[in-house]
Amino acid sequence: MMTPNEVVKIAAKALSDKKGKDIKVLKTDKLTSLCDYFIICTGTSSTHIKTLTDEIDKAMSEAGEPPIRREGYRSGSWVLLDFGCVVAHVFTEEARDFYKLEHLWSDAEEIDLSSLIGPC
Repeated sequence: MMTPNEVVKIAAKALSDKKGKDIKVLKTDKLTSLCDYFIICTGTSSTHIKTLTDEIDKAMSEAGEPPIRREGYRSGSWVLLDFGCVVAHVFTEEARDFYKLEHLWSDAEEIDLSSLIGPC
């Protein structure tokens, strides 16, 4: 079983590798029992969002941690992948602006992406 830190690194790198925009990693372990980290990312189109979420799914499945659940894949504007300790949210720009998860979880510590995946 992977640690939350290992899961978040693999998922964030998968998003970065497929050119996800404005990737944010929020450490939520002190705020909620839902998960240890939220990853929030923007895709440029519904096709890009599917590519991003497919890449996370592939990378995590290859590491032995497939998603527990996937929500919104057909809608194309917001896809959620739940890995238990890490929840990844991939949005269109409009959906991200509407739901404002960064604002909702503003008390969470934001983790520097480069500390997880190295310089981009």
